[in-house]
Amino acid sequence: MEKLEEQIAHLTRTVEDLSEVVARQDTEIAVLTRRVQMLMEREATRETDGGGGVIMGDERPPHY
Repeated sequence: MEKLEEQIAHLTRTVEDLSEVVARQDTEIAVLTRRVQMLMEREATRETDGGGGVIMGDERPPHY
């Protein structure tokens, strides 16, 4: 009986640990999803504003 109680305690702790990990990952995924969405919106705005960055002839790219 004592061995079963130890196993249950161990499994309970493992479930709690995994629950904390999943909750943290959910928060991180939400933040990263929002950041990706913001970057995509920013890039779409940049493309519609004509800032596509096509280099013509002898023009230097902006990183020079």
